[in-house]
Amino acid sequence: MSIHIIPVNRLSPVALQGVIEEYVTRDGTDYGDAEISLEQKIKYVRDRLKDGSAVLIFDDKTETTNILLANDPVLQNRNT
Repeated sequence: MSIHIIPVNRLSPVALQGVIEEYVTRDGTDYGDAEISLEQKIKYVRDRLKDGSAVLIFDDKTETTNILLANDPVLQNRNT
């Protein structure tokens, strides 16, 4: 699997917003027992990307973008 970390500052604000919105509205995205608004979810993910605890990635094999925690084991095994 060839995964590339994409610096979030390389995306336009509109593109980054779109990626984050798509991510937080995916089926299976779980934020626990509490109801959280879409705006809160977007802010949470944006803050994680900003502080480096999450990263935006592109997977060559699936040709998709995703957001992973920076310490995700998948990132440790990536080919750059």
